[in-house]
Amino acid sequence: MTTDTETLENVVPTKYWRRLEDGRIQCDVCPRFCKLHDGQRGFCFVRACQGGQIVLTTYGRSSGFCVDPIEKKPLNHFLPGTAVLSFGTAGCNLGCKFCQNWDISKSREIDTLADAASPETIARTARELGCRSVAFTYNDPVIFLEYAIDVAKACHAAGIKTVAVTAGEICGGGPREELFRHMDAANVDLKGFTEEFYREICAGHLQPVLDTLKYLKQETQVWFEITTLLIPGHNDTDAEIDAMTRWVATELGPDVPHHFTAFHPDFRMLDVPPTPAATLARAREIAMRNGLRYAYTGNVHDENGGSTFCHACQKLLVGRDWYTLTAWNLTDDGRCRSCGTPCAGVFAGPPGRWGARRMPVRLAV
Repeated sequence: MTTDTETLENVVPTKYWRRLEDGRIQCDVCPRFCKLHDGQRGFCFVRACQGGQIVLTTYGRSSGFCVDPIEKKPLNHFLPGTAVLSFGTAGCNLGCKFCQNWDISKSREIDTLADAASPETIARTARELGCRSVAFTYNDPVIFLEYAIDVAKACHAAGIKTVAVTAGEICGGGPREELFRHMDAANVDLKGFTEEFYREICAGHLQPVLDTLKYLKQETQVWFEITTLLIPGHNDTDAEIDAMTRWVATELGPDVPHHFTAFHPDFRMLDVPPTPAATLARAREIAMRNGLRYAYTGNVHDENGGSTFCHACQKLLVGRDWYTLTAWNLTDDGRCRSCGTPCAGVFAGPPGRWGARRMPVRLAV
């Protein structure tokens, strides 16, 4: 069952599965509900049927570690300016044709997992590097749930916060609750707002993502923001953006930040042109017209669209040039210095000074 580069210590049992009447084992972590015979792997490639149970085959293995600005996740309202230690594994439970981390998320080679690190090593490294948080990113922590949760526990023991960058395709009634119980913040990809887009372009479904967003808002204290990659001709019409942002405002409230980011040709959508900056600006305008207080543009140079403004007096609160903070007009507890109105988010004193640096890291086990 294990490959040449997998070892027994990387293969751990999981608990979200059931045995079917035909002898197959069904994985219940995500809505794909992969039904496997012994020796088969799920769609994500890293969860497999072995010995009559579902196991995770990549525990303790990573595709690499990097210190990033927290704004790159993107999170604009969670400890701005601070450094986050980012890592992922291999595989994914979606099949997005536009995937921009396809070399990691679509990997079928465990050799992609170059770094080995225990949860305690990751937490210690984050603290030593001055990172305020650790992010599970590059691919989705849903598929390496057990590893992500153990890392989160170690991080919290060391005073480090945790961030899930996720597509939100996770089952309720156990997996969803357990994952987010250990997260301090999340960025959720709301990839489009039609079932057709999810089915045809992402090989997934819209409703589980909406359920995850509502769960985060209604049942947790997790700070979360939303990202939508706008793809020309696929999910960028005014009507779809209007429907999406009306839903966010109604179901989640006006304070959830929404990032509209630019697509660039990649993976299986090389024939689609890049997203025009005007499309992102238009989406931001629609979102704000529908009541969202914090709407952003991303993957383009747009200081106005990347900055945070007070929704009460319209004064600049946090200026951003790409991932660099250029202005800071918040009190230590996150209020506008001009009018005193609170800015939604997680703030703790003055901003961090990490800037736009990206620093790859090799961990010592």
